[in-house]
Amino acid sequence: MSPVRGSTAPAHRGHDQEVTVAGPQQETGSPRPPTSRDVARAAGVSQATVSLVLGDKWRGRVAEPTAERVRAAARQLGYRPNLAARNLRLGRTRTALLVVPALTNEFFAHVYTGAARVAARHGFGVLLYPTPEGTGPARDPFESARASLDGVLASSMASDTLATIRGDDLPLVMLDSDPAHSLGAATVNLDLAAGMRQVTEHLLALGHRDFLHLAAAVDSWTFDVRAEALATALHGTDAAVRRAAAPLTVDAARVAAEAALAPTSGRPTAVICDDDFLAAGVCKAARRLGLRVPEDISVTGFDDMTLATAVEPELTTVRLPAEHFGERGMESLVAVVEGRPPEATPLPVELIVRGSTGPARRSV
Repeated sequence: MSPVRGSTAPAHRGHDQEVTVAGPQQETGSPRPPTSRDVARAAGVSQATVSLVLGDKWRGRVAEPTAERVRAAARQLGYRPNLAARNLRLGRTRTALLVVPALTNEFFAHVYTGAARVAARHGFGVLLYPTPEGTGPARDPFESARASLDGVLASSMASDTLATIRGDDLPLVMLDSDPAHSLGAATVNLDLAAGMRQVTEHLLALGHRDFLHLAAAVDSWTFDVRAEALATALHGTDAAVRRAAAPLTVDAARVAAEAALAPTSGRPTAVICDDDFLAAGVCKAARRLGLRVPEDISVTGFDDMTLATAVEPELTTVRLPAEHFGERGMESLVAVVEGRPPEATPLPVELIVRGSTGPARRSV
């Protein structure tokens, strides 16, 4: 084998200087795949340093300019680590399973985007499994290949699938799950209670005292938290709240809201919804009943997905950072797999005030 042809970077070259290298050659003159030794020679470092940098384990052990020099040399040589060999040595596949209710819900599509971004940064692949019925039990999609997974990241809305998918031998991180009774080694949550408190305080400040809570007809911790937070926020006030429930579709919410808002006396002045789909259904019901939003009735949602600004008036809602949620979830799973403590602080949420809420009118 002939020596590598090309420039060899000096040991203290700054990260802002370009590394120029030529591809490795076999003795016959034909190109051969570059190796980590080629990258080390081109960058002027040891193979151990190359391994640390390209394995994303360099922080605190390799200077940033050196790490950038290694990455630049690898890019220009076209070097790709042999992941199969590395995983065989480690006894890992660097593959995670993300279990969500359904990708028809935009929120979970954003969760996947964030999770996949972090997974790629750590050299993980992500297999996505939306449960066939949205929630409830599901057939194990990896019945004969559980050994191909390093861990599972799952939404609490899809928790019934885990008994068949996970077994007892895979690291698990739960999203949107009760920390006190979580199935996982870690939980990652949004501060849903703070979001519902912000909604309630906003409506109380507008003079509303007669509420309808249109809840999601889904047995899940995430919606239980919203109901409990609403009750807590109204405790000690002179406000009254009634409850109705509907599946998470616009049409089902419209039907439920028409029934709840139909009486001509004792009608609420504000409807607090567990989800933007439910809020959109309430807005449709209000129009069919001849009610104006927000002049006759205010409506709030939860999520702040595309639908929130597609309706008119646009929805006052709670913005949930879905991509950041997916990022934090995958970061936690990687930490669990690697034996590190994950971050446990809930992610903050934000009330977005738009045109669907206004000052309370007297009940009619």
